[in-house]
Amino acid sequence: MIPQSTFTDNLHIRAAVWHDAPIIYAFLCTLEELTLDQTAFLSVFRRNLADPYIYYLVAEQAGEVIGFISCHVQFLLHHCGKVGEIQELFVRPDVRNQRVGQQLVAALDTLARQENFVNLEVTTNQKRTDTVRFYEREGFRPTHLKLVKLI
Repeated sequence: MIPQSTFTDNLHIRAAVWHDAPIIYAFLCTLEELTLDQTAFLSVFRRNLADPYIYYLVAEQAGEVIGFISCHVQFLLHHCGKVGEIQELFVRPDVRNQRVGQQLVAALDTLARQENFVNLEVTTNQKRTDTVRFYEREGFRPTHLKLVKLI
C-alpha cells in the first residue's frame, strides 16, 4: 500500500497521479539528458499508474512537486519473493542536499517493508558517481554487476 501522505520538514510524499505527468516528464527528460517522446511517455505512464506492482511517489513542498521516485516489483524465483527495483529517482536541482531524495527512498523503504519485499535494488549509470555515493549512504551495497545490450 502506497502511503497516502508522509509529512516531514514541510515535505509531503504521496503516490503520483495522472496530473503529475507533465512534471515527471520534465524530470525524466532532465535525468536522461534527452527529450523523451511525450506521447510514448504518457502512454507508459498511464499504463504504469494502473499496475499494482509499479509504485510512483512524488515529493511536494508548498504544493509543488520537487522530486520523484519509481519502483517496479518483480516476483523472482532466485529470491523466492518480491524484489523492488528503483528505476528512477529525481530531485529538482535547486532543492538537492535538503534530504528530499533521502526521504523519498525512506518512504519507499517503508512501503517495501509493509509489502514484504525481499529486498530493494537500484542500478545507476557508472558516470553518476554522486548517485552511487547517495545510495550507499542509504544502505545499498554494490553486490552485482548489470550488463546492458541495446536493442
